[in-house]
Amino acid sequence: RAVGVEYVKNGQSHRVYAGAEVILSGGAINSPQLLMLSGVGNADDLRKLGIPVVCHLPGVGQNLQDHLEVYIQQACTRPITLHSAQKPLRKVRIGLEWLWKFTGDGATAHLETGGFIRSRPGVPHPDIQFHFLPSQVIDHGRVPTQQEAYQVHVGTMRGTSVGWLKLRSANPQDHPVIQPNYLTTETDIHDFRQCVKLTREIFAQKALAPFRGKELQPGSNVQSDEEIDAFVRAKADSAYHPSCTCKMGQPSDPMAVVDPQTRVLGVQNLRVVDASIMPSVVSGNLNAPTIMIAEKAADIIRGQPALWDKDVPVYKPGTLATQR
Repeated sequence: RAVGVEYVKNGQSHRVYAGAEVILSGGAINSPQLLMLSGVGNADDLRKLGIPVVCHLPGVGQNLQDHLEVYIQQACTRPITLHSAQKPLRKVRIGLEWLWKFTGDGATAHLETGGFIRSRPGVPHPDIQFHFLPSQVIDHGRVPTQQEAYQVHVGTMRGTSVGWLKLRSANPQDHPVIQPNYLTTETDIHDFRQCVKLTREIFAQKALAPFRGKELQPGSNVQSDEEIDAFVRAKADSAYHPSCTCKMGQPSDPMAVVDPQTRVLGVQNLRVVDASIMPSVVSGNLNAPTIMIAEKAADIIRGQPALWDKDVPVYKPGTLATQR
């Protein structure tokens, strides 16, 4: 039974007691970490770290899923990208314009265009996502751009590689051990190969001909499937969508952590409300679905009834032929 939260501030330990329930919203990394530190998790792993077992839930920290992406970069033959915005004086002007008028380059996230497509025929729903950026990003933006260029962030939405996380120690200050197991299935490797090929197909379109320079990444020398696979393994990076480590499910599911009411199985007065309770990663960014989870959990906790089906518009796709 959860009764409250213990925390450390300025080196001092404090306790806060709950009037009704404890709601854990630490995200896909911190929520399972805190559950395990509190004795909720795989009993064998907890005992090895000297943590008293409160509830044996082997699914805590398992089922880790994420979105990967790679950057496909093309040189631009015209000075129309954000390359000049990297210069110190230009940065100052952009900042002042935004502060004064809320306009200009500082008023946009720059990922203005995106899209979802299918990696191959027969896939029922789009499983590849694109973000188009009028700039070249190097090392997550920590390194200034080198030239006029544009790029696509592209990655698969329904990856089949599944990872896990475990406690490093019983010390809450220690980061957990995280093993994402990226690109460990043939399906994921094939689909990322498609990501690169389909992006190149887009960049080769006639509309981009006036702006198209040489391919900067992966480069024209990367052509065979083996070369593309090696590029993906070297350059693929997280899209920062970790999820599914406290998956929702029925009590009969040995890997379930919370029930359909967001309550932690086997522990009274404790809920988890964040992206960690997703059974599988969604086909898109996590922000909106996580807000939906929070809104639904709030209604459940307050005893609000679900919306009637007739009041909720539901997307119903046509045939695969018309969708393509």
